Amino acid sequence: MRDVKNHLYEQVARIGKAMASSKRLELVELLCQGEKTVELLAEQAEISVKLASAHLKALRQARLVDTRKDGKYVTYRLSNTSVADLWVAMRTEAEERLVELQVALAGIVSHGDALQGIDRATMLQKAKSGEILMLDVRPQAEFDSAHLPHARSLPVDELLKRLAELPQGTPVVAYCRGPFCLMAKDAVELLRQHGYSAHHLIDGVAEWRAQGLPVEV
Repeated sequence: MRDVKNHLYEQVARIGKAMASSKRLELVELLCQGEKTVELLAEQAEISVKLASAHLKALRQARLVDTRKDGKYVTYRLSNTSVADLWVAMRTEAEERLVELQVALAGIVSHGDALQGIDRATMLQKAKSGEILMLDVRPQAEFDSAHLPHARSLPVDELLKRLAELPQGTPVVAYCRGPFCLMAKDAVELLRQHGYSAHHLIDGVAEWRAQGLPVEV
């Protein structure tokens, strides 16, 4: 029986081993935004294609990601939305336990940037009624894969030249890939410099879905 128990724990440990890499966690977060080629994942994670392939192989061996052939390219995706939930749960637990992480996150969301006293359900209602403008500043392909309800796509690298498209009198709530993503922070700073009332929503699609809230595909 001991051999059986050892085998059971070893199988579960495969998941832990696959996730026990900071770069593999980043790749999982990127795949929470939608399927991507290994070349795009390498570019966004700022590593070589060879290293990205090795990390993705480890994730695939643990059945955390799947692949499909798209011509000469191999496209990766999470095997299930539960993998995104696992990433959110791990990160949330780390935020609760690790002071070092709390300090680092405080540098991303400056005091006054985050929304205070507004729950997600209320935020949805305000976005639906037009009281706030929910702005998705991720790349367009990620928005097309999944986004928060009533959100509008305006990638951060296009924001400056397309500011005129945004109504001046409506508060803007910008979000990107989650708490570790800097795109929404940059967008909020740019919007405020140009006179907009802007706020940083640290949630991304994975965090929203993990709370049981709807996303649009």
